[in-house]
Amino acid sequence: MVDSIHGEFEMIKNYRDAFVLDDFNKRYIDYFVIYPYIVGDYSGGLLRLKGFSDDNYQMIPDYVMESCSPNCAYYILKNPNYDKSKKFEE
Repeated sequence: MVDSIHGEFEMIKNYRDAFVLDDFNKRYIDYFVIYPYIVGDYSGGLLRLKGFSDDNYQMIPDYVMESCSPNCAYYILKNPNYDKSKKFEE
């Protein structure tokens, strides 16, 4: 388990020791509370976060292959306390 200022998350994968708690705390926003899975990757030295739902979490490997820099450091977190009833206006 990863304990952050935004709650506890379960580390599913931490490829190339990508997870840096301070970076995650700075980049995480309340928008991600609706996602049970969060992928963090470093592109150009900056952390990018992307949320995945229960319906599309199997697309995470495709996202890493197609949208991330080759062989980049990334991690996958599971949010056991996500709020599937909460929706954000677009």
